[in-house]
Formats: sequence, structure tokens, C-alpha cells
Amino acid sequence: MSRPRIVIVGAGFAGYRTAQILSRTARGRAEIVMLNPTDYFLYLPLLPQVAAGILEPRRVTVSLSGTLPEVKLVLGEAGRIDLDARQVHYTGPEGEGGTLSYDRLVLAAGSVNKLLPIPGVAEHAHGFRGLPEALYLRDHVTRQVELAAATDDPKRCASRCTFVVVGAGYTGTEVAAHGQLFTDAQVAKQPLRTGMRPRWILLDIAERVLPELDERLSRTADAVLRERGVDVRMGTSVKEATPDGVLLTDGEFVDTRTLVWCVGVRPDPLAESLGLPMERGRLLVDPHLQVPGRPEVFACGDAAAVPDLENPGSYTPMTAQHAWRQGKVCAHNIAASFGDGERQAYRHKDLGFVVDLGGAKAAANPLGVNLSGVAAGAVTRGYHLAAMPGNRVRVAADWLLDAVLPRQAVQLGLVRSWSVPLDTASPEVARVPGRPLGDTPSPGGAGPAEPAKNQPGGEPAKNQPGGEPARNQPGDEPAEGSPDAGGKTLAPPPGQPEPGPDVAPGPVRRTDRPSQGDA
Repeated sequence: MSRPRIVIVGAGFAGYRTAQILSRTARGRAEIVMLNPTDYFLYLPLLPQVAAGILEPRRVTVSLSGTLPEVKLVLGEAGRIDLDARQVHYTGPEGEGGTLSYDRLVLAAGSVNKLLPIPGVAEHAHGFRGLPEALYLRDHVTRQVELAAATDDPKRCASRCTFVVVGAGYTGTEVAAHGQLFTDAQVAKQPLRTGMRPRWILLDIAERVLPELDERLSRTADAVLRERGVDVRMGTSVKEATPDGVLLTDGEFVDTRTLVWCVGVRPDPLAESLGLPMERGRLLVDPHLQVPGRPEVFACGDAAAVPDLENPGSYTPMTAQHAWRQGKVCAHNIAASFGDGERQAYRHKDLGFVVDLGGAKAAANPLGVNLSGVAAGAVTRGYHLAAMPGNRVRVAADWLLDAVLPRQAVQLGLVRSWSVPLDTASPEVARVPGRPLGDTPSPGGAGPAEPAKNQPGGEPAKNQPGGEPARNQPGDEPAEGSPDAGGKTLAPPPGQPEPGPDVAPGPVRRTDRPSQGDA
């Protein structure tokens, strides 16, 4: 008799935890398959430290094959899910299609950047949901400070050294807190014009920083930010984004080249494509994390609307803490569906929250005890080390080195503005050079989706905040159709498509040798 197959879509907090517990419970009696675009689990809470140069990118990534040896990893993005045929259609990293049949399906696709109908934001802002976005922001901030230090124009210097973060929740608060320390450290060695310093602005329409947390934690975070010089503006947001800056809802125009979008998240569009009952974009499930009418389908994490049994009539919030715990319950209930144990309803107990504010500062309330300063910083870092499923020693080593050595403020130029568009269903994957704009698989899994007009991800707009033209960047050849060093215009070689809004910059095919054997 063949083993039953359990397919898990997504390797975020919920998906990873489900696979981890299932592999221990099944003990080889079931085939566990994980479908994910990358081969790692990303520990999102530490992503701001990657953008600030504290941690190296690999420190916040945990190898799936290395830590889940009993789980088969399939690299790809889920497209169409045929619930009646029990099949998941996906697109692999090189564009190839594939199909996975299942006996049990776990939808743990997570979430993507939340968009608002504000003019210019999709074109000129960048999110903060994946490793490529963090790497881009680190390079971009470093570049702006270096260019600001080299210019003699006070207005241009101020524009490049102004960084606007929208959203004062967990992510936005930590990005602004770490960002101010990062840029201050840079200008200490590379001073700006007299009287100038980097300026970080944190915006939110809420009345206070961290509105979802206890008011005392909010006051602590607010005080730390203002003490460092962060311009905290509550009750204010962006009315319009332009290539030269942002227009705020209070009427002020801020000259800037950087707009970081941290207003929140929305469920992955995959959940909505199933045609099942939804709750604000999240797939409705019962307290046992099963989809009503589809007992073979489970959902957890940000993609699922899980009833909050502690607060009847509401649903659990989209946080990593809930996703991790739901993954454990989901694994036990899948095992119970095969006759191994009893089903469990998801219930949670608030253990508190931690917010890392950089340096030795943090805000935390473990088990309801409010902490600030060094004590909160120690608890916060201890919590992260305990929660990470791997790389603990390496993360601790990077923290130690950061405490005694200056940070390496260099731009590697590996991630471009056009490769991390805000409006994307795959923030964990940078857009691939040379592929069409709509390189994200369509819901049908048959190939690239039709790109929306003016959707970011094509060639970067001129003077776009947060995005620079391809030419004159480290490691780049002059862009096709642009003047080279001698003032001439480079034409694409025969067979190479003309660059345009639907073709991302890509490698130029050589014509001085036969194409046969190029691979």
C-alpha cells in the first residue's frame, strides 16, 4: 500500500512548523512534500537587521533540506489548485510546469505587501517582506548617503539623506529605528555638509506608534525613536508619491529618494483563487484549521482566517506567533485525520511581544511584564535565538561582532529597484533579468500572467525614488540604447529584443560565437 502524500504550500512560519512536526509524527509513514519558491525558511523578525548591516543575509535563512531531512522539497510557485482532482499545479524556478497530487493539502502561502489606492506608491515605493527587498534597501540607503556626501548641492544632499517609512507597526518601527543608527554610523566616517544629518521620517494614520500593542510599549518605542532623531508623525500618511518625493496628507511635500512601504500585509492571492468562502482575503477555516466542505484541505498562517476562541466572533491576527502555533496544531490534526491521535482546536495564550529598536534598546512585555532599555534588549534577543530553528550560533556571533566592530557600509549592487516591485505576489523572489514583466505564474499555472499597465518591475522610471537607472551602477554595463562612455548609443545586437516597458534589463547575447553550446 502506497504512503499517503501530504503537500504543504509555503515554507513560512506556519508551513515550516507544520512540516517539522509532521516529519516527527509520521516517521516515514507518509510522504511529506513542501512546495516553496526558495530553499529556505526566512526568519522575518530579524529582516530589519539585515537591512541595517548587522546580520548577513544567510543568518536569517534556515535551510529547508538541512533541517527537514524527511521532507521532500519542490522548488516552485503554486498557481492553480484543482480541489476536485486533488492536484496542485505549479511553475518551477526556470519556468517549467509541474503537478503535485495530494491526499492532504496544507495552504500556508503567507502574505504579501498590502497596497492602498494612493497615486504613485506602486511605482515609487518598495516593500519589506522578503530578503531581496532587505538587500535592496541596504544597498540603496548606503548609496544615497555616499552620493549625498559627494554632492555640493545642499538641496540634493538633503533629498538623498531623507528616508520616509510608512507604517508604524512592528516592521516600520524597527526599520526606522535601525535605519537611523545605520545612517548615523555611516556619516560619522563620511560627513555630510555642515549642519546636515540623515533624516528618517516615520508616518502612520494611527494615533500612536505600535498601535496594536500595550500603550506602555508604544510610549517606550516612541521615546527611543524621537531620542535618536527620527521624525515621528502620527495621524499622517502619504497622499501621493512622485519621482522627486512624497506629498503628505497634511499638505507638506517631502523631497526624498526613498519610500519604504510597511503599512501591513494582505493574504497571498493564491487563497482567493480557490473560490472558497473568504474573510477579508483569508481562507475561512474551522477551529481545527480545516476548510469547511473540504476535510482534506487545511489552512494556517496569514492565508487563513482562524476563529479566535478566546475572543468569540473575531479571527486571530496575522502574526508570526500565531502562524507558528497554528502550524503545530495543523500537523497534529493532519495526523489525527489518518487515525493517529485526536483533533485539537486552535487556542492561544498571549505570551507577550518584543520589538527590537536597535543597539541595546527594545520594548518587550514577556508574560505581561513591561520592560524597556537593556533588560528589554536582552529579552528580545534571547527570544529570537530561542525561536529560530537554526543559525543561532551564527546570529549570536554577528551580534557580538557588531558590538565591537564597525559595520561594513558597502553596496554590492546585487538587487536592483526594478527587481523588487511593491506590487508582487512573490516578495521572496527577486525579478529575474531578461524575463518578461509578468514573470509571476498566472493562477492557472500555465505561464506568466499579463502585466498590468504601469506596474513596477519593468525598467526603472527616471529619477524614481529608490530606483536608479541601470547605467553607471557598480557591475553594470551601459544600458542598451543609452550613451556609453564615448557618447555613442549602443544598439542591441541582432536577435536581442529592444528594451521596453515589458522587458526587464537582461544579459546581452553574444554574437561573436555560435549559439550552439552556449549553455
